[in-house]
Amino acid sequence: MRYEQVMESVAYIRSLTRKQPSVGIILGSGLGGLVDVLQDKTVISYADIPHFPQSTVPGHAGNLVIGSIGTTIVAAMQGRFHYYEGFTMDEVTYGVYVMRLLGAGSLIVTNACGGVNRSFTPGDLMLISDYISFMAPNPLIGHNDERFGPRFPDMTEAYSRRLIAKAEDTAAALGFRLQKGVYALFSGPCFETAAEIRAYAALGADVVGMSTVPETIVAHYLGMEVLGISCITNMATGIAEKKHSHEAVLQIANEASDKLCALVQRMLETWS
Repeated sequence: MRYEQVMESVAYIRSLTRKQPSVGIILGSGLGGLVDVLQDKTVISYADIPHFPQSTVPGHAGNLVIGSIGTTIVAAMQGRFHYYEGFTMDEVTYGVYVMRLLGAGSLIVTNACGGVNRSFTPGDLMLISDYISFMAPNPLIGHNDERFGPRFPDMTEAYSRRLIAKAEDTAAALGFRLQKGVYALFSGPCFETAAEIRAYAALGADVVGMSTVPETIVAHYLGMEVLGISCITNMATGIAEKKHSHEAVLQIANEASDKLCALVQRMLETWS
């Protein structure tokens, strides 16, 4: 990752808004509706930001939206980049670098995923407690620029226990319960086989998806506190009887979006 390129992106964004975000958010498939509750917002197309990749997947609008919820200033990525689209890992995680250098010290990363834990139901929201990753390259492979972070970042607490507790308390106040579990990364773009899902279950995975882990790794590298929230949009292969489709994933994600937005909005209102 070139520090100078990231700073060029940051300089362009700062030329459009003086707001300095304290929280970054990455919104997964069908979950981009959170930007509707942002106040006094600036919407910037990824296509206009120097060096910024561009989303190609349906359900990802492709905008960086900077605005406020209560007193918290937020930078929200309305759409992410996936390794399966042909992006390099630098491109997949580019937005995290930009949000950090804009000032964000925390990252909320969301996704649509498949349920492996048989007690889960499509439409559930799950707090990510940890991850399993061996299906895609680590985004930190290559030359390390110490201006970003250390060569060997610690991942003992990949997802903040403090923020997990805050999310659980917030959900309880809103009258619903959150699941909690381990997210396994699968490179995609094909959905997993039944045998792969059995293997993931044996390893301790509760859900499986095609994103989130690279952004989490880079956020920790950059010194950010991370909260991960998964929307279970379908039960994984071999658990569900019907075949998968991205259209069905988007439908369930859109249905669960109101609950996710309510949770994140309430958390951001009392973030500090």
